[in-house]
Amino acid sequence: MATKVFKRKLYEQMLRWKADRDGETALLIQGARRVGKSTLAEEFAKNEYESYLMIDFTEASVEVKNLFKDISDLDNLFFSLQVHYNTKLTPRKSCIIFDEVQDCPLARQAIRKLVKDHRYDYIETGSLISIKKNIKDIRIPSEETRITLYPMDYEEFRAALGDSVSIELLREAFEAKRPLGDGVVRKLMRDFRYYMIVGGMPKAVATLIETNNLESVDAVKREIIELYADDFRKIDPTGRATRFFYAIPGQLSRNASRYQVSGVIENEKNERIAELLQDMEDSKVVLFSHHADNPSVGLSLHENINQYKMFVNDTGLFVTMAFWDKGMTENVIYQKLLSDKLPADLGYVFENVVAQILTASGNKLYYHTWQSETSNHLYEVDFLLSRGSKLWPLEVKSSGYKSHKSLDLFCQKYSAWVSNRYLIYTKDLRKDHETTLLPVFMTMFL
Repeated sequence: MATKVFKRKLYEQMLRWKADRDGETALLIQGARRVGKSTLAEEFAKNEYESYLMIDFTEASVEVKNLFKDISDLDNLFFSLQVHYNTKLTPRKSCIIFDEVQDCPLARQAIRKLVKDHRYDYIETGSLISIKKNIKDIRIPSEETRITLYPMDYEEFRAALGDSVSIELLREAFEAKRPLGDGVVRKLMRDFRYYMIVGGMPKAVATLIETNNLESVDAVKREIIELYADDFRKIDPTGRATRFFYAIPGQLSRNASRYQVSGVIENEKNERIAELLQDMEDSKVVLFSHHADNPSVGLSLHENINQYKMFVNDTGLFVTMAFWDKGMTENVIYQKLLSDKLPADLGYVFENVVAQILTASGNKLYYHTWQSETSNHLYEVDFLLSRGSKLWPLEVKSSGYKSHKSLDLFCQKYSAWVSNRYLIYTKDLRKDHETTLLPVFMTMFL
């Protein structure tokens, strides 16, 4: 199946980089594998330059890689690359792409001199974890503008399916705080549940478009999950990272206040795996939400690195992982999601998709728990957003349930910090006193 090119919102950031930096920095597109970095880089170069040259370092010959061992003569380097790739480059009108640059550290080190030469523009792609592991004995260039590509968000997903209208209409309704009507919400929730099932990995979306077969989509997602698991085995041959990764749905399903590593590997402690956890976070495959011990606007100042939750970077992968032991044809969650019959104890599926949406919108994830002063009951606010000098607390529900006691108590306890408060759920946009009840598909507008 040929690679299908989808419209990605990061393209706008790339245009700003090209206009504002004018070749003064290379553009490094980082992100998890299979999110579409290479496709985006090539599409941008194809559209925005007179010509481009793309070096895929996972497939490049030894001869090409050896060109970067000695870059004292740039004229010779550029001549050799043009001959090898049969491409004519024009100064200030051409771009060179270093695809999967982590597989040729010397090429990344060369960026400093190449940018200073200013003949061409440069775009690098790579997964951050692989880049970090391949920097021994090289000088990391400071002449890089870094951006992160995540799996397709809901707006990109709808666009891929040919819907260029609904998101703008939803944005207008959100800004006007206008209810949509129960009939409209039912239709929009069914559309959104389709996204929850398929997810935003470009190959999964392309498979859906070409086959309209969820079993084929599920097979693609399983391949990507196994690829990620193999990547984690490479950075941690003991297998701990892989086990932590596969355990994410199970950990969330327990509705605990934190990810419990000892529940996955007996007697394991956060202190012993701090570097491993950082590598997992850097991979962008796993999203971390850290506990804010003192929920104020400076959330990062009160981040508890030993109390956290883990989410999967893509809702479609998460759904498949949650029911890994069942084949697609047996997987009742697909039908339950589409028919709005998801049991209350599967609410963690919605929590994961909200984590993905917030991350893709540029938010760092935080949450807060506290114990009742009169009982042993533990209260929790699922997500905290810092907005100006105030906080926006969010509580996530998997149904139309309107009760939000934890949210109310949090807002009382930290009233000086809170402005807007939201219950994310599956029904229409409404106000319940000070709380906005927000359909989950509008989370992207927060």
